[in-house]
Amino acid sequence: MIRVLLAGARLQFLHMRTSLDDLMVLLTLPLFTVAFLAIFVEGGRRDLAAYAVVGTSVMAVWSSALFVSGEIIDVERQRATLEATATTPAPLALLVAGRVAVVASISLVGVPESMLVARVAFGIPIGVPHPLLFLAALAATAFAVIGTSTVITALFVLGRSVLTFQNSMTYPFYILSGAVVPVSLLPAWIRPLSRVYFLSWSSDLLRSAMLPAPARGAAGGLAAVLLLGLAAFGGGLWLVGRVTHRLRVLGTMSYS
Repeated sequence: MIRVLLAGARLQFLHMRTSLDDLMVLLTLPLFTVAFLAIFVEGGRRDLAAYAVVGTSVMAVWSSALFVSGEIIDVERQRATLEATATTPAPLALLVAGRVAVVASISLVGVPESMLVARVAFGIPIGVPHPLLFLAALAATAFAVIGTSTVITALFVLGRSVLTFQNSMTYPFYILSGAVVPVSLLPAWIRPLSRVYFLSWSSDLLRSAMLPAPARGAAGGLAAVLLLGLAAFGGGLWLVGRVTHRLRVLGTMSYS
């Protein structure tokens, strides 16, 4: 398993040597941060700057995982190499997870990047009074992103249009993550759905790390992110295995 993950990571590094498209989100992130911060500042709520910083950063992480995993499957399908890849002993989900791990880890740079934008563009210093919690939240989030990417891979392999899934899974999941609007302010019927999505816990943890108040419930939040990521990883491996086996039997891997 580790060898396949490392092979996927190495492949992604080689891919990024010739193309930085997968990291484009880091170039657009400052613009989103400025837009969100401008709303809060003009509304007289500079105290909510941490919400803008965390919100745009979390959106960048999710967007990277979603679009990278989708592009991997889409490119393999266009080049007619998806069948060959799926028939190798290396599980397809692990290969994609290894590649997503590289991009997701790098995309976490978006958090300090947004903090820098807040400082330079608006003169709002955002510190990290709880650095250990901050680092732990980033690490747990990266793990959960990798795990969730395996579930997404199953959808992309099964579906004919990757782009449709990508477009459908961006903004609704931004809302569920509580990235900008806290989960507590969402309609009551949405809140349970939000709590089974790991980024809602990650958003709370990162905001808690940036606020001077004691970070209550941090241990539970970290456990939730790790457990949801682990469950997604296991479920994703099983799903991708079942989907690829079924498509290979039907001979419709490229036409699903």
